[in-house]
Amino acid sequence: MSITFYYAPQSSAGRIRVSLAELDVPYEAVRLDLRAGDQRKPDFLAINPNGKVPTLVIDGTPMFESVAIQIALGERYGVQKGLWPAPGTPEQLMALTWLVWGQVSVTGALFRYMGNTSEYFPKEMHNEKQAEQSLAEIHDLLRILDSRLEGRAYLTGERCTLADLDLASVLGWGLPAAKIDFSEQKNVKGWLGRIMERPAVKAAMAET
Repeated sequence: MSITFYYAPQSSAGRIRVSLAELDVPYEAVRLDLRAGDQRKPDFLAINPNGKVPTLVIDGTPMFESVAIQIALGERYGVQKGLWPAPGTPEQLMALTWLVWGQVSVTGALFRYMGNTSEYFPKEMHNEKQAEQSLAEIHDLLRILDSRLEGRAYLTGERCTLADLDLASVLGWGLPAAKIDFSEQKNVKGWLGRIMERPAVKAAMAET
């Protein structure tokens, strides 16, 4: 078994780093300098023609798109580690649902909001109405998540899964970066705090 993990700091590769740390599987890390254009070099494009991170090579087979990588890691290593539900169970269906929900619905809304408000995007690209709409959508999604966590420690029940780790990585970075107050969502706040205090998560987030 061999894993090569291609990543760049301050990117969506961070959520895969967290999962690898929690799963405690050995891997080789290859850091790409995106500003220098490492992602556009022929050797890397032969692995991921999109020229993006995260990219994983598992036993010689390249994988890209972080949601696909998370599912593969969960199925291959997570069940034994207690970080992914067994195939065919209701818990697995829930984990898949909330994993994709986080990467599509939540991440999409966050990026739309930041694209219309953040200083990292030119002001001439900002659209006030789109920003307002995206912010309202984010708050609706946070209320949905808060309701889901009512009476549950984690998304699928009492056990943390890669779906929790992935979504927490999105929100733990995205909400502060977008300066979004979610103090009213007490369940979300408690859940996020529990995950961010996990030793493997803290270690992974501290790495560059």
